[in-house]
Amino acid sequence: MDWDECYSEPGFAHGIAPNEFLVSVVGRIPKGKILSLAEGEGKNAVYLASLGYEVTGVDGSIVGLHKAATMATERGVTITTIHADLGLFKIEAEQWNGIVACYCHVPSAIRIPLHHAAVRGLKSGGVFVLEAFSTEQFIYDTDGPHSLDMLMKLDDLKQELAGLEFAHAVQIIREAQEGSRHAGVVSVIQVVGVKP
Repeated sequence: MDWDECYSEPGFAHGIAPNEFLVSVVGRIPKGKILSLAEGEGKNAVYLASLGYEVTGVDGSIVGLHKAATMATERGVTITTIHADLGLFKIEAEQWNGIVACYCHVPSAIRIPLHHAAVRGLKSGGVFVLEAFSTEQFIYDTDGPHSLDMLMKLDDLKQELAGLEFAHAVQIIREAQEGSRHAGVVSVIQVVGVKP
């Protein structure tokens, strides 16, 4: 997927409303610094900033991050954006009160060390929030990567996020309405993990 090309289209590919699962669990994230991985066009970062969090959004698409910065300005909030390849991005240890990964689909060779780094990057009491397509998303074909390696299994995720205590960890079928690209019945994994 060429995300710069995708985000160059008019409007917002995944809508402007924040991820529904993130909204439902945001109260669990301690106030402070949040890192949002694969932030895209900014809807989650801007939402979190509106709640008083200090948000940094990382993405490989400069076009998406430009839209994110514009949305933040229009809504009167401040976010930090970092243009980076997630395979090369360094998450500093014990720096973050929350790390969010909503539909952060990268190959397992990138995802596994990224998740290990995310666990290390959380402060004690910090919270990791993830929603991602499961391997069963192929059945529904409503969106998502066309590579099985970029889809997720709950048991694998729990191993990748070893060191967290899971307040919530499920695979569910739900109706998604997040812009033109996330619409319809989807199979997703949802995780809320807390660093002791």
